[in-house]
Amino acid sequence: MCHVGLREQVAPKTVQKTSINVSPKTAHNFSCAHQSKSVGAAFEARAREFLQRQRLRFVASNVTCRGGEIDLVMSDRDGALVFVEVRARAQRHYGGAAASIGWQKRQRIVRAARHYLATRAATNRAPRDEPACRFDVVAFESGRLVWLRDAFRADEL
Repeated sequence: MCHVGLREQVAPKTVQKTSINVSPKTAHNFSCAHQSKSVGAAFEARAREFLQRQRLRFVASNVTCRGGEIDLVMSDRDGALVFVEVRARAQRHYGGAAASIGWQKRQRIVRAARHYLATRAATNRAPRDEPACRFDVVAFESGRLVWLRDAFRADEL
């Protein structure tokens, strides 16, 4: 799945940090149970707009399966599928937004990606090879957008 067996086709692991400012009024902690889903949707919309400006093409959002969810699925210019986790934190306590994506969360994202790829393959009539893919993170740290390309790999879990 994804990077397993495809390592030679995928560029080496790179981290690209790109920052833009976001209004501090909207930089809430998404993980708080009392926060509405609309706050999360607003950050996902901002992340999607940013990635589209970086020439990624929108494919899907909020892909869910039992035990996992992917915030955004994008397609890169080289045809690779990009599974994006969007996180936001108002403050950098406990490592901030990017650090909040632990081993278990990464497993749930990979599980949802496998489900997405299996569902996609089942709906395509023509047999196709599994596409190259990667896992990115768009983190909003104290109102600032940080894009971490290839943040983790499925074969590292």
